[in-house]
Amino acid sequence: MSIPHVRKLRRAATAAVLAVGLTLSMAACGGDSAKGEKEASSSASSKPADDSGNGGGETIPDTSKVLVTVKGDSGVDMVINSAQRDTGGFLTINGQLKNTGSGIFTTPIQWSGEEQAVAGTGRSLAAMTLVDSQAKKRYYVLRDTDNRPLTTSGFDPSIEPGKALTFFAQFPAPELSTNQVDLQFPGFAVATIEIS
Repeated sequence: MSIPHVRKLRRAATAAVLAVGLTLSMAACGGDSAKGEKEASSSASSKPADDSGNGGGETIPDTSKVLVTVKGDSGVDMVINSAQRDTGGFLTINGQLKNTGSGIFTTPIQWSGEEQAVAGTGRSLAAMTLVDSQAKKRYYVLRDTDNRPLTTSGFDPSIEPGKALTFFAQFPAPELSTNQVDLQFPGFAVATIEIS
């Protein structure tokens, strides 16, 4: 084989390798971008309300109405502001955990529940449960497809004196004939609430 012929083959092979590499790079960049946008959109739509009260774009619950207040450990009160059935067959509880004491309250790890899969998602209120005494059923906080609890999560590990952690928790809705449920949460007495 002559030297000019070898040079032509090398140039053609180099051009082919560069073309394939460039195509793969463009596809990878475009794929990551589309994937990133999809993940950002997905995480934004499934992100629970944060503890600052603005809910990250979610509707701010009406805190002027109080269904029940339950005293808890170390000067923390749990105030339930609403318990509302949603059209999709869910029951959403909105409330506040208020530090009425004079010291900083450290949120207990028990609030996140004992399930290992849920514990991996960080701080949450997944230990909250509802009991329908009439139907003799217990309801747990719902989970999304990634096993994250549908409740306020990722909040600070402490609540300053005079401050509150605004929260929500979503459960399967009890039967329509049930208009009263008992809310159970570690560190608090049972709170009986009316469903609206």
